[in-house]
Amino acid sequence: MGGLMSKSGNINEYYVESVLDAVGETPMVKLQRSTTSGVNVLVKLEMQNPGGSVKDRIAKSIIEEAEKAGTITPGKTTIIEATSGNTGIGVAMAAAAKGYKCIIVMPQLSPFYERFITCRKFGAEVHLTAPAKGMPGMLAYVEDLMSKDKTIWCTQQFKNPDNPKAHLDTTGPEIWRQCRGKVDYLVAGVGTGGTLNGVGNFLKGKNKNLKVIAVEPTESRVLVGNAHEKHSVLGIGAGMQVKFIEELAPGQEFKEGPRGMVDEFLHASSGESCDWADKLSRQEGLLVGPSSGCAMKVAADIAARPEAQGKTIVVILASSGIRYVNHPLLWTEVKNEAVKALPMIPDVSPEPLLKWQSEK
Repeated sequence: MGGLMSKSGNINEYYVESVLDAVGETPMVKLQRSTTSGVNVLVKLEMQNPGGSVKDRIAKSIIEEAEKAGTITPGKTTIIEATSGNTGIGVAMAAAAKGYKCIIVMPQLSPFYERFITCRKFGAEVHLTAPAKGMPGMLAYVEDLMSKDKTIWCTQQFKNPDNPKAHLDTTGPEIWRQCRGKVDYLVAGVGTGGTLNGVGNFLKGKNKNLKVIAVEPTESRVLVGNAHEKHSVLGIGAGMQVKFIEELAPGQEFKEGPRGMVDEFLHASSGESCDWADKLSRQEGLLVGPSSGCAMKVAADIAARPEAQGKTIVVILASSGIRYVNHPLLWTEVKNEAVKALPMIPDVSPEPLLKWQSEK
């Protein structure tokens, strides 16, 4: 493997100047056992970013572009973001690496346990809001804090153009290079819409026949005009008609059918998403979260179409499954087994030698 480029412009095989220089250039893996034969399904492993998700890319891009513009300064600016978790972790990591104070705003829900701990370990404050208020409530809380303290600056992942720019500049070109210019479908979940916008625009510019597939939870199909309902696919399906999708076809109604560069708006339920996350771990050795499972369920359905034979489908896998241990659906069976296998008061007697055997 070749050396990495440092900020000084020199190739160095052994290290990069900052953890943020290690963001990007994530691997692409061909699935072997879980999808239809005759279709080349490639997954982009965004959990291999140093903060553990695709959101590291936008955290780096947004903060560094703001620094170039002179908008923020370490030691003077406090960075804030409202998040379902992965962006918050990326922002907290970047803030720690650059010396900024940081506030992360999340809903007070038990599935956010790992996100809470990770952001705190990066030194960020974490403010927890009423879950019933959803993302709009978190954003309102952030605006209120900013109105009271002018040193607080928000990364604004849902509005900042440096979000899709990160993917236009990095993720898209990486995919094109890794696929050697052969990509027929792009499948990506929509949280802010930045990944789909940036990657989709780059790849469509290279191949006008590329099919771009936007994915959201079945329970929250707001991108086609349906109502938002509670779901368990953390990271996507925020319940808002997001700017980065709207700007692909300005003024057009959010409804079924193609819109702008998006060819199809497809979906998978919370249960299907978690089932596919489990399937990828057991059949492909890929430990992923529910939003990745959601995208994979849709990709598998596309792969099963007759017209997909001989085609290449690229799927963005946004984050690692280890971040979802407290998820109500994803880890329940294994967690229940672990409680029995690893009692709080261990059996320290020397016999029998084998104390527990998991199910086959």
